[in-house]
Amino acid sequence: MRGHQFKGQLTPKQASEGIKLANENARDLYEDAQILYKNDRIERSVSLSILAIEEAGKSRILKEILLTEDSKELKKSWQDYRNHKEKNLSWIVPSLFVGGARKLDEFKTAFESSESHGQDIDNIKQLSFYTDIFGKGTWSHPKKAIDKKFARMILEFANILTKKNSISIESEKGLELWVKHMKPVWKEQKMSEMKKALIECYKEAEAKGIIDKGKANEMRDFTF
Repeated sequence: MRGHQFKGQLTPKQASEGIKLANENARDLYEDAQILYKNDRIERSVSLSILAIEEAGKSRILKEILLTEDSKELKKSWQDYRNHKEKNLSWIVPSLFVGGARKLDEFKTAFESSESHGQDIDNIKQLSFYTDIFGKGTWSHPKKAIDKKFARMILEFANILTKKNSISIESEKGLELWVKHMKPVWKEQKMSEMKKALIECYKEAEAKGIIDKGKANEMRDFTF
């Protein structure tokens, strides 16, 4: 099945299938990481936990690709989809939650490419896999770089980020509504317009039975 990598526009059906497969694979990677952790293979557990986080991050990018028409932006979005640093930006979300974040705006920094945390977690993944040499000639080994407490934290983050999100819209019909409501305001300077469109999307999804009753209110409370 290998061939040239797809870089074109997606239909809601294609995006829904891609999100479903990515989410399933992300959960499998987390469960593999859990097995390694339980068997004291903590360095490789960290590596797989981070791979699980990266795989889970694909759903956000695929939803962005659905809204993208400009050829340059589409190219950039596909680069992000295949870029480890862009996909693992969400790893900091659980720590923001622990720090008290509960609203959409309070999680915004998690997905800003200008922040360093995407590169930070990718560096940790490399340290978990490989030996290397740093500074004035100091060698690094995964067993020295990773401790069990840190491995447990990353494993828990992977668990949180690979669980099914009860208020996400990922079915084909749901993504059709996502495009309908979000595309007209995508890249708007006024975040308030995007927030309103998001709520209208969820309200219509609930009215059509695509998501459970009450989920639109949950999204509204989270967004505002």
